[in-house]
Amino acid sequence: MALPPRAVLVHRRTELDDALARHGTHGQAAFFLSSRGRSIDALEVRHTRTQSALAAVAAAIPADWRRGRVERTDLSRFLFEPRDIVIVVGQDGLVANVAKYLDGQPVIGVNPEPDRNAGVLVPHSPDEAGVLIRAAAQDSAVVEPRTMVEAVTDDGQQLLAVNEIFVGHASHQTARYTLALPDGRAERQASSGVIVSTGTGATGWCRSVWEQRRSGLVLPGPTEPRLAWFVREAWPSPATGTSLVEGDLAAATLTVDVESGRLVVFGDGVESDALTLSWGQRLTLRLAGRRLRLVR
Repeated sequence: MALPPRAVLVHRRTELDDALARHGTHGQAAFFLSSRGRSIDALEVRHTRTQSALAAVAAAIPADWRRGRVERTDLSRFLFEPRDIVIVVGQDGLVANVAKYLDGQPVIGVNPEPDRNAGVLVPHSPDEAGVLIRAAAQDSAVVEPRTMVEAVTDDGQQLLAVNEIFVGHASHQTARYTLALPDGRAERQASSGVIVSTGTGATGWCRSVWEQRRSGLVLPGPTEPRLAWFVREAWPSPATGTSLVEGDLAAATLTVDVESGRLVVFGDGVESDALTLSWGQRLTLRLAGRRLRLVR
């Protein structure tokens, strides 16, 4: 007998949750904020809206389905099943946080605060969740396959991201490495790091770099199988160059040969889930075989 479908609700702690955890009680948190001319009321309003959205989505899940619930900090320890329907309630970044742990499961993004969140990856209201959950289970939902980026080390470590992957020093020190392009060109560089972005990430950190340098590079679209890469603040010296600082990748790869004592690689801004590279290691950056299946 086949198991009923499982809906997995993904969320994160609210700012009020964090304030209470830090200060111990509601009164102490309120006093801390009021002593600095701020009010806890705003945190309470946002907390209530998020909890209401979670309750509405939970109520929309069919009663005979199996259910799972996972907070953002526990994602790395949660076991997703192949046929799960994943419902993310929160900011756009929460979808990016969960995407690397999935392998084809449909993701429904629910926006509890449309006046604060852009809604690029969480475009739906809580009221729409029920229809979308059933459609996803019946394979009749409209799914947008979002391109992802992958980093692979020479010792087999792997990292996926839906926005961008950053390669650089763990602090503000200079990263030293040799960058090699698909056409055979290579350059030893000293910089603030390398960003390799998808079309989804091209609306965020990648775009700020692109605009600041007034680049003529055409950034990829969210579903386009192409990546854009930028070197941040490359420094010219007798041993390092600045001629290879941006480009795009389709079927080819970008390689980084590490020439620093320690570099880190992290995706979607999550520094706590980073790969650490030492002098002499090689990192390969490319289009990921997986895609985020975002329900529209």
